[in-house]
Amino acid sequence: MTYQLLNISKRNGIAYVGLNRPEKYNALNFKLFKEMDSCIKRLAKDKTLTAVILYGEGGNFSSGLDVKSVMSSPIDAVKLLFKWLPGNANLAQRVSIGWRRLPVPVIAVMEGICYGGGMQIVLGADIRIVAPECKMSIMEAKWGLVPDMAGFVGLREILPKDQALMLTMSADIISAQQALELNLITSIEDEPMAAATALATKLTQTSPDANAAIKASINRSWSASIRQLLSRESWYQVRLLLGKNRVIAAKRQGKDPQKAYENRQSGW
Repeated sequence: MTYQLLNISKRNGIAYVGLNRPEKYNALNFKLFKEMDSCIKRLAKDKTLTAVILYGEGGNFSSGLDVKSVMSSPIDAVKLLFKWLPGNANLAQRVSIGWRRLPVPVIAVMEGICYGGGMQIVLGADIRIVAPECKMSIMEAKWGLVPDMAGFVGLREILPKDQALMLTMSADIISAQQALELNLITSIEDEPMAAATALATKLTQTSPDANAAIKASINRSWSASIRQLLSRESWYQVRLLLGKNRVIAAKRQGKDPQKAYENRQSGW
């Protein structure tokens, strides 16, 4: 696919994915949904990938769904929401939950405004680094709707139920400081892109297989039973022990600190 509404680049194993409709505050139209879904699938196949930084061009992350554009084509609206089974993710949900499923750390850089669907996308990221002036809102209730882009998957893990209810029912716009106090974001930084790049670079010093196993363990077991968590820990540890990158990680702690890791294993 040729990407027109995403800017995608890769440097030192880190993919930079930028929403690129700055004249529309990066509002989400059908084409942007399709491109982001394609991008996630493409990145999932890249075993040399070590991290993703997700951001918005033009000083804003996203103003949310471009309602006028999406509703102008009933066929596109159906394609956006269609799913074969209720428990599957549709296109609108895949652009949030898809980042959770990538076997690498995903860092969202949030500047300007991050509303509605934009907020649900960043809730699919593992880490959210925010500019001090950023404003956020889960505002679907304002339009008589429920947030339906899989944002609840991340929200239920990072907020108490009463706070999640308050934010989604009120559709309030909150500041970066308020979001930090609620634990909705990871940190506030004057230069969020520089901070995200520094963190992503730091995480590349860890075995890519270890990062994949840690992310999978936490995301798949956060709300699971203790029995399921123990089982998953043991299975992933066996995979790591049998892999080349565990040996390389040990060598990097000793005589060869600059030894390069092998590409990430398949199947995470």
